[in-house]
Amino acid sequence: MDAIVPMEVVKSRIYLIRGQKVLLDSELASLYGVTTANLNKAVKRNLERFPADFMFQLSDVEMGNLIFQTGTSSSGHGGRRKLPYAFTEQGVAMLSSVLNSARAVQVNIAIMRAFVQMRELALSNRELARKIDELEKKHACHDQQFVAVFDAIRQLMTPAERKRRKIGFGQDEGG
Repeated sequence: MDAIVPMEVVKSRIYLIRGQKVLLDSELASLYGVTTANLNKAVKRNLERFPADFMFQLSDVEMGNLIFQTGTSSSGHGGRRKLPYAFTEQGVAMLSSVLNSARAVQVNIAIMRAFVQMRELALSNRELARKIDELEKKHACHDQQFVAVFDAIRQLMTPAERKRRKIGFGQDEGG
């Protein structure tokens, strides 16, 4: 069965905020095919299902950082007027029961699979890093070429920074 939402789309909408992987209310609303206002109304009608470890509201500083990182619009230019809510994996799971639609269930399945895949990738990277450390301790003192190989492997394991487009008018390609 094809996923209702591609895995890469879901992964691209997951942010790391307060040390937790979360999806924002507006991103979730888009995936569920509802408005952000309707999603938040459904949550507010069922607040007892969303303790602080399931959902939290971003602070002004967090919102400012998010706008800076993502290039989303500010409230003064047609953007959000209220601070967004962030939903943890457990909060997202709870949303399908609150929204109670077939699409919500299918979207949640895709989101849960994305969270699991990201967790597995993080664990495999940690295991690989541990094995490289063991090999380096065992062999690096014998040969300088091993040191170069280990350095190259670590550089490959480090996520590359994404190039961001410059935003604004009158900026030349060269600078």
